Formats: sequence, structure tokens, C-alpha cells
Amino acid sequence: MSEMPQNEGGSSIVRNILMVLAGIYIIASVIFVVQIFSRIDDLERKQAAAQEELARKIADSESQTRASTGVLAEQIGMTRQDLAKRATALQRKEKAMETRLSAQEEQTKQQIRAVSGEVSGVRTDVVKVKDDVTATRSDLEATKAKLEHAIGDLNRASELIATNHDELEILKHRGDRNYYEFTLKKGKDATRLATVGLQLKKTDAKKSKFTLYVLADDKQIEKKDRTVNEPLQFYTGREHNLFEVVVNTVDKNQISGYLATPKTVAANTGLQQPRTN
Repeated sequence: MSEMPQNEGGSSIVRNILMVLAGIYIIASVIFVVQIFSRIDDLERKQAAAQEELARKIADSESQTRASTGVLAEQIGMTRQDLAKRATALQRKEKAMETRLSAQEEQTKQQIRAVSGEVSGVRTDVVKVKDDVTATRSDLEATKAKLEHAIGDLNRASELIATNHDELEILKHRGDRNYYEFTLKKGKDATRLATVGLQLKKTDAKKSKFTLYVLADDKQIEKKDRTVNEPLQFYTGREHNLFEVVVNTVDKNQISGYLATPKTVAANTGLQQPRTN
């Protein structure tokens, strides 16, 4: 019986301690909650103040912008509507400029293509000209090849002879001898060439034959019944130079050809090139 009161006293002490601790916990919790709510209130006040400050700054900025725009418009004598119109007009001009530049660019491309075509045409023409030059050279070589060696009527080997005017021009450019072209008519007086005279006496156009007198060193040399492109040779002058007459064509009453003399003849005699009759 004596132990029951003692146990009840100990339990009472423990219960009191627990109650004190619970009270302390409750008080601390209340204080913590109060502090939390106080901090939240402070944060909300600061956020509201910041939002108000931001809104104020935005409003001030818009006001300043409107004011600056207004001042600028006043300075240039325009209203906002005028500025908007001017901006629209500038945009239209910009688009028009872009369109014009695009058109010019396309035109430039077309011109470049046209020039490229012309350049291609010029290149083609150049190639054709080169081909023509090559063909001309080939023709010239062929013409040179056609120049004939012949034996003269004095049984002397002749130089190259020409059978037409073009071949004679080639011989002239060789520079080996002097060449005098002539046309002689039957019944005319002798034609003077270099240091000699030539006179036509007879022609036979069908057989391409002719008879010719050569007047040299006060002598008359007859070349009878000769044919075209036959070298007619004779000696004349103090140095006994070999002259040569070649007739290329025989017509009814006339012949045409050339006289060939050594280069030294013209230099020694001082005679000029004769005229063609």
C-alpha cells in the first residue's frame, strides 16, 4: 500500500515535464509560424513595391517616348499621323526601289548573256578565219607547187615559170629576177620592155601558137610558131645576159605574158619598170 502513492507521484512529475515540453514546442511553433508569415508579408510588400516601381518606370519611359516623338515631330513640323504617312511612303519607295533593282539585275543578266553569245560568235568567226588562213596557205603552197620548171628554146634550163598572173606574183616576191608583164597586139610597132623590144607577127588561137619578133642589140630574132608557157630565151647586152619571154595566153589578135631578166639588168641600165600595153 505504501508503494502506490510513490508511483503516482513519479508519474505526475513525468506528466508535468511532458506538458511543459509540449507547451514549449507549441510556443516555439507559434513563434516560427508568426515569423514565417511576417517574412512572407515582407516579401509580398517588396514584390508589390517592385512591381509598382517597374510599372512607374514603364509609364515614365512611354511618356518620355511619346514626348520625344512629339518633340521630334514638332521639330520637323510633323504630327504622328504625318510620320506614319511618311513611313508608309518610304516603305513604298523602298519596295519600288527593290522592284527596279530586280528589273535592272535581270536586264544586266540578259545583257551579259547577249554579250556571251556575241563573244561565242566572235570566237566562231575567229576559228573560221583561222581555217580560211590555213586554206589560203594550203592554196598558196599548191600554187607554188604548180610553178613549172621548163627547158627553154635554147636548150637552157629555165627558172620557174608562171602560167598566170597569180603565179607571176609569186615569182616576183621571190626576188630572183625582174619581171615585166605585157600584152602585144598584132600589127602594132614593137613594144619596149627593159632593154629589148617585142613585136607580135602572127597568132593561131585554136592551136595556141604565135610568132614573135625580139629586137635586141640591133638584131631581130624570130620566135616562130611557139606555144603558150614555152620559155623563149635569148642573149643580149655586153654581159651576154639571158632573157626569157613566156606567153601565157594567145587570142585572135593578141598575146599576153611576161619578160624575165636578170636582176643586174635593171641596176646597170637604170631603166624603170615598163608600162603594160
